[in-house]
Amino acid sequence: MKAPHGAQTKFLSLKFLMESVKDLIVDVNSTEVSIALMENHKLIELNKESSQGHSFSVGDVYLGKVKKILPALNAAFVDIGDEKEAFVHYLDLGLYFNAFDEFVKRVNPNSDNHGIYKHIKPGPILEKEGRIENVLTPGQMIIVQIVKEPISTKGSRLTAEISLAGRNIVLLPFAEKVSVSQKISSKEEKRRLETLVKSILPKNYGAIIRTAAEGKNSAVLDAELMSLVEKWEDSWKKLARSKGVQLLFTEYSKTTTILRDLLNDSFSNIYVNNETIYEEIRKYISLISPEQEKIVKLYKDKAPIFDHFEVTRQIKSSFGKVVPIKQGAYLVIEHTEALHVIDVNSGIRSKNKEQEQNTFDINCYAAEEIARQLRLRD
Repeated sequence: MKAPHGAQTKFLSLKFLMESVKDLIVDVNSTEVSIALMENHKLIELNKESSQGHSFSVGDVYLGKVKKILPALNAAFVDIGDEKEAFVHYLDLGLYFNAFDEFVKRVNPNSDNHGIYKHIKPGPILEKEGRIENVLTPGQMIIVQIVKEPISTKGSRLTAEISLAGRNIVLLPFAEKVSVSQKISSKEEKRRLETLVKSILPKNYGAIIRTAAEGKNSAVLDAELMSLVEKWEDSWKKLARSKGVQLLFTEYSKTTTILRDLLNDSFSNIYVNNETIYEEIRKYISLISPEQEKIVKLYKDKAPIFDHFEVTRQIKSSFGKVVPIKQGAYLVIEHTEALHVIDVNSGIRSKNKEQEQNTFDINCYAAEEIARQLRLRD
C-alpha cells in the first residue's frame, strides 16, 4: 500500500534532519579569523572577525561617560571610546540601574569589592515612566553594554542592564530572578533547573536558564555559571583602577559565540588550523558540552583549510550577482539603495514541455537557495 503524499513528505523531512550534519571550518590568518558553517558540505553561513585591534561589537561591556542628556528623546549620548557617541534610552537603563550606579561609585582598589557588591541592595527599581534627566547627568560614569553595533553615522545602541550569555545560562548581575526558557516543555525539568540554579547562584545575581540547559547535570551548569561570575568579577579590577572610559570585557570571540548559539548534537566536526584557537574552542566546548569535546580537530595539512573543504569555491559561486541553482536555473541578486531584488530564472529548463511542473520545481529550488543566500549575506 502506497503511503499518502503528506506522510511521504514528513518521512523525507525527518530523514533529512536525521542525516543533516554540520561542520565548522575555522581559518585563522594574520589579519582575520574566517568561520564557515557547512551543512551537508554546503556553505550556509560565513563570518569574519578581525584579529587586529578592537571593534565595537554586540555584547561588549564598557565603563562609559555620559556626554549629553536628550530630554525630548528621554535618552542620552554616552562616550565609550568610539568616534561616534553611543546612545542609551531611559527604558534601556534597566530595573536595577541604581545598584550598578552605586557599585561604580563605591568600587576602588583598596576595598573589599566583593563585600561591597554583596551588600548593595538591588532596589529600588527604576520607575517605568521616569525621566532620564532625573537619573543621569553629564560627566557621570556608567556601566553599559552594546546591543547594536555602530552603523553609518550612528553610534552604538546601549543598555545598562548587563547580561553575560553562556550556552546554558545567562547571568544577570544585580537581579533577583531566575527564569526558565518557555521552550522547555516539561514542568518537572523546569523545576529541577530552577531549583538547581538557585542553589548555586551567589548573592545579588539572577539568571535566565536557556533551552540548551535541558537535561544538563549540575556539574556542567555549575562550571558554566562560575565561569560567567568570574568573567564579571574580573572586570572589577579595571573598574577599580581607573574611572576613565574603557572596555571592561568583551563577549566571547566570534567563533565561540557561534558555538554558544548553534552547537547541538548535529555538529559532527570543528576543524581549526591554528593551535591557539583550537585550544580556546576545545576548552570552551569542554565547559558547555563536555561530551562533544572530541569533535574539535586541529587541521595540519599543507593545503589551505578553506580550499581543502571546498569553502573557497563555494564563496566564489555564492556571492556574485548571478547564483546558479540546479539544472540550468539561476538567481539574479541585485542590491538597490532601498532593497534587495531577487529574480528567479529558469535558464535551460524553460525547454521542458511540462511548464507547470517545470515552474514548480524551479521555485522549490529557488526557495531553498534564497533562504541560504539571505543567511550567507546577512
